[in-house]
This record gives sequence, C-alpha cells and structure tokens, in this order.
Amino acid sequence: MARARIRDLGIAPGTLPTGRWNAITDVAGVRVGHHTVIADAPNVARTGVTAIWPRDDIWTDYCYAGYHSFNGYGEMTGVVWLAEQGLLGAPIAITNTHAVGVVRDAICVYAARKGIQQAFHLPVVAETYDGRLSDAESFPVTQGHAFSALDVAASGPVAEGNVGGGTGMICHEFKGGIGTASRLAKTAGSTYTVGALVQTNYGERDRLRVDGVPIGREIGYDEVPSPKKPLSAAGSIIVILATDAPLIPIQCQRLARRATVGLAWVGGIGENGSGDIFLAFSTGNRVSNRAALHDVKSLSADAMSPLFLAAAEATEEAILNALTGAETMTGYRGNTAHALPLDRLRAIMRRRASR
Repeated sequence: MARARIRDLGIAPGTLPTGRWNAITDVAGVRVGHHTVIADAPNVARTGVTAIWPRDDIWTDYCYAGYHSFNGYGEMTGVVWLAEQGLLGAPIAITNTHAVGVVRDAICVYAARKGIQQAFHLPVVAETYDGRLSDAESFPVTQGHAFSALDVAASGPVAEGNVGGGTGMICHEFKGGIGTASRLAKTAGSTYTVGALVQTNYGERDRLRVDGVPIGREIGYDEVPSPKKPLSAAGSIIVILATDAPLIPIQCQRLARRATVGLAWVGGIGENGSGDIFLAFSTGNRVSNRAALHDVKSLSADAMSPLFLAAAEATEEAILNALTGAETMTGYRGNTAHALPLDRLRAIMRRRASR
C-alpha cells in the first residue's frame, strides 16, 4: 500500500479542525525546507537537514520563543540564550547528532554571507541519532547541505517521512522521520493556528498507540522485524511548535511543554536515554532588533488552554504522519527499519471501531 498521511487512511485523531495544509506552514510566514543525503559510497549515509523559517525577516524581526526539555539526553543549541532573552532571531534546523555543530555553524556563515546585522549569532539547531541506518562517524552532512535546506524552504505542504533530518530515524521500532500537522483553536474572540513539526526517533513498539488504539501490540516481530532489538529502543524526538497567537516567552515555554501530552498519547514516556526537547515560537508579535521599545500583545493565562489542546493534538498527529509517511529503509551494516504496514493499521483500526 502506498504511503499516506494518517487522515488519508480514514483515521482522524483529535477534536479540533486542521489548517489548510495540516502542517506547521499553516502558520502564516512559516517555511520548511529539507536536504536529504542518501549514499552508499564512499560511506553509507541516510541523513540530512531540515530547516524552519519562522518568518522571512526573522533576522531583524524576532519571534518570542520558549523551550522545554522533557528528557535531556540530546542537544538543542542556543537554548541558554533563549531562556535568558526569550527571543528567536534565526531559522531553526534539525539534523543528526554528529552534525549539530556543522549545521549550527552553517547558519552563522549563511547570516554572515547575507550581511545580516546582528551583534552575534546563536542559532537553534536540534538533533536525533541516526547511527543505526547511517554511518554517523563518517560525518556526511556538510555546510552546503544546510545552506540547501535553508534555500529551498517553502510554505504549503511539507514532505514527510524519510526526508531531511528525519531520513535515518526510527520510531517505535518502525521507520520514522519528519512529520507535521496543525490545529485551529478559538480563544479570546479569535481563531489561532498551532502547527507542529517533529523529528521522530524514539519509542518501544508495544507502547505505540494510534488514536488511542495499541497498534504496536498487534504487530509482532515475526510479522515486522525490529531494527533495534536486542538493543535498547530508547531514542529521541524533537518537536517544534509554531503559532500566530500573540504570546510572550513564558507563554511559549508553557505551550512547548504541552507537546509532552501529544507524545504521551502516541506512546512516548521520556525514557532515560531519550532526548525529548521541544520549542515553541509565536509570530503574533514582532520584536525589532533595532528598536528600544516594543508594543506587545499577549493572551491572558485563562485563554491559553485551547492552544494547549491544539499543541497536544498537532504533536500527536505529526508523529503519526511521520510513521505513515516513512518508507522501509536499509542502511548502515545492512540494518533495516521497516515501515509501519498501513494495510494492517487500517485493518486493526476498523476491527477496533466495530467492537
């Protein structure tokens, strides 16, 4: 069966409506780009870079942002400054563990070559580990790959599964990767968009749930072998949340924490060896790096709850889209990560619904 998004399979998790693309790019101004690296020589590479532009003029008109570390066995650069200032002033990138430094430096070089006038560059770059399918210690990701992901970023539909930073990732012992989704939330007299983009590389199979159904328990290792057994299935997930709701940094931090709920709904528990790191940014305010005073709006605390639900639902569906979009991949040392079988998924969901 051809790969598809979860809703194309007749499975619609959650209660809130989606945006037009059901993607993080439903937040106006947000663009996403991928550069995928697949090679068998001179070294096996199944890796890449995914770039997220919060808006075109992010270098001069910053976004408020906040992050949350559910479990910190991983890396997201720039978060010390983010915690101090609450400001995001560059595109975000996600890649593999051993390429964080290369991609972080690439964004700095990219800004310098563009003549960006900032006192310094401390970009946010996050990672998950793809060493089972890619020869990570051959260091295949280059600055050029990061430049490419930044340059091809676009609005509209977002490629999912085995693309960009998610190329070599594994999720709940099936092939994982990049996924995205969005929700529309009504609060304070307006409708706001919350979008999620995830890079999934975590989880035990028997914990996998799809819209509350324990799918992972139904698909045994005799049917679909695991790429991880007998090794630990611990891994990582990066979640990037975007919203056009007017939020200040502490509210972005609160929103980022709600990605934990969506992760838990699918079956993530924040294992000791898992890097589960989440970031949320708001395009609802513009913070010029040339101004000494800013006029800022923010929702009341009581108005935040609909956004919390939107963040949880978008995270859940983004993870599922990563799973249903990813294709079986064989890589380093012959290791194979098998795709979640969509025909079996539909059959299990239909059987459960008929009970």
